[in-house]
Amino acid sequence: MFSAYKYEAWIAECQRIIDRENKKKLKLKRVAAALIINEMRKKKKRPYKKKSFWIRPLFLLRQIHGFYEAIFPTLSLDKDMFKKYIRMTPSQFEELLGLVGPLISKESGIRNPVPVAARLAMTLRYLATGDCMTSTAYQYLVGFTTASNIIGETCEALWNCLSKEVLPFPLKTTDWLNIAQEFENQWQFNHCIGAIDGKHILIECPDNAGSAYFNYKNAHSIVLLGICDAKYIFTLVEIGAYGRRSDGGIFRDSIMGQKFNERQMSLPKPERLTDDGMPLPYVLVGDEAFQLSDYLLRPYPGRGGLSQDWSIFNYRLSRARRTIENAFGILVSQWRILKRPINATVDNTINMIKAIICLHNWLRKRDDTNEYISPNTGDQYGSNDLISASWRQEVGDSALQDVSIYGNHNSSRSAIAIREEFSNFFNGEGAVPWQYNRN
Repeated sequence: MFSAYKYEAWIAECQRIIDRENKKKLKLKRVAAALIINEMRKKKKRPYKKKSFWIRPLFLLRQIHGFYEAIFPTLSLDKDMFKKYIRMTPSQFEELLGLVGPLISKESGIRNPVPVAARLAMTLRYLATGDCMTSTAYQYLVGFTTASNIIGETCEALWNCLSKEVLPFPLKTTDWLNIAQEFENQWQFNHCIGAIDGKHILIECPDNAGSAYFNYKNAHSIVLLGICDAKYIFTLVEIGAYGRRSDGGIFRDSIMGQKFNERQMSLPKPERLTDDGMPLPYVLVGDEAFQLSDYLLRPYPGRGGLSQDWSIFNYRLSRARRTIENAFGILVSQWRILKRPINATVDNTINMIKAIICLHNWLRKRDDTNEYISPNTGDQYGSNDLISASWRQEVGDSALQDVSIYGNHNSSRSAIAIREEFSNFFNGEGAVPWQYNRN
């Protein structure tokens, strides 16, 4: 019995020890839970602080002292100053307002909305100068978020309103023929339907973007790929490709590049330039970044040691290709937001570029009196030398960065033969006296 008693006592003692340890564990768990709850309470957002006013007192003065209400009416009486302010004349502003106004108007609610004309003026000024958003908001006496929303909405509306008129797609065969005739008349390059190039649009680094937008010049950018006619009007654009890519790769993978490659662009049929020559296609002209093809000519490679015939061909092609250089240069000189990295989301940046392209084309198509750009804004050729465009002195060559040159440039035999035939023409029946006197 004594042994049985000891055994039962031992069992009871063990149970007490187990209960005591369980109580300790439970106590520790309660302490840990209390600490966690306390930390969670600390991390909770502070209670919403009631605004001291519905509208800032400064912004209540907008209808009296805001730039649009106080200064804009007087500014519109001075045509030259008005044009410097928003890059167009008062009559053009009114015409544009009539087109885009219905898309950006807001219904009156508790607060009076910013007038439609002020919304358009604010957007044009922001694009024309590249001022920071805060500066634009203060000038028009609106909040930062309000200014940002207005500019974003108006840029999108400009594209929706103008793109079908000033950037129609696809072009018809007659449109290509008209462009080719203009290139022949102004730049002495036959069968040319456009000049193509790409430029980096610098942007602030997007969130979680990795290296997608990081280009070869150690900056973040998206690419604007454009084709223009002989009058610096863009005919086709591709906007928003990653900055790390090359011109040729972007063009090859773009919608317009695929349609060119698949012969779906309604191009005119090849025609002879000489009686005994082969029928030559209508072509784009580009630089070394693009692959030579049946519809795109690039220079002969090499800077030194070229034959005279090849050198003359390169010179004639370079003259025609300067149209796209000038188109980009004019774009930057007029819409100076492109001179610095754009501080906006990628989507908003693309909308801004779309709006700028539409505004440029819209104004250029109405520029019979050279009010948008003067004759010396683009490059000109004198008797023996090149007269550089005025935009080169205004913005330099670094406002838009060139796109890198790499990729597969293997060309077909037919493409090589086409370039050779163009070279023969420019050194034969298509030769002009000044091509031998160039410096």
